[in-house]
Amino acid sequence: MTTSVAGNSGQNDGVGRSRPMVCRGVRGAITVRNDDQDEILDATRELLQAILRANEMRVEDIASVYFTTTTDLTATYPAFAARQLGWFDLALMCGHEMAVPTGLQKCIRVLIHWNTHKTNEEIVHVYLRDAKSLRPDRSNIPPCARARSPRSKRQSSSWP
Repeated sequence: MTTSVAGNSGQNDGVGRSRPMVCRGVRGAITVRNDDQDEILDATRELLQAILRANEMRVEDIASVYFTTTTDLTATYPAFAARQLGWFDLALMCGHEMAVPTGLQKCIRVLIHWNTHKTNEEIVHVYLRDAKSLRPDRSNIPPCARARSPRSKRQSSSWP
């Protein structure tokens, strides 16, 4: 197994207390121009290495990785790129994204389950190439028509 960056910073909460290690999700995405095996693998390796660097992540702290591609990418499994990087002992899985008509095309997405002391706020999600348009900020999330709160034990079992 290879390690691109040593250390898993963020073990202290800033006031001398140690933070527990928890499993966090780290997201990323990248696009390619063509449904080509080499292009998909090159892009996936680029994305994975960028995520490792941005988060000072050690491969041995990764629990599992879930890759998805848009349905227009079928030339290879993006997980193969992780194997090319030496990620032999990790659970890897691939799938296709939902085929949303207005969705970004030729896109590879990844969700890394990472054991870390970092908080959610300290996690760096990496979006490269045209995938930068997926998360320019969080202000573009449309509001819900009606916000629902979790039911209390006293509420009836039927959901309104």
